[in-house]
Amino acid sequence: MATRGQLDEAGLTEDGVPVSPWHPIQGPHDASTMWYAVLRKQVRGVFIGTLCIRHTGREALLEQQGWTVVAIDAIGVEGAVAP
Repeated sequence: MATRGQLDEAGLTEDGVPVSPWHPIQGPHDASTMWYAVLRKQVRGVFIGTLCIRHTGREALLEQQGWTVVAIDAIGVEGAVAP
């Protein structure tokens, strides 16, 4: 999981769009981890992600369905290689 800004800095976007294997997550352009939790789930060998407002019933439901919260310090592109 990485922010669009982090992907831009690492050269992992083309015309502002993340390149494979990165895929955008829908959410407000100004989403802050202060208000939003970043969650991921492995489906058929790949990770998918979503945002939800922290400390809500939706976050609890997603966690019950196998989603895990991504720690804020784990959000980034460390180890990614630019194309």
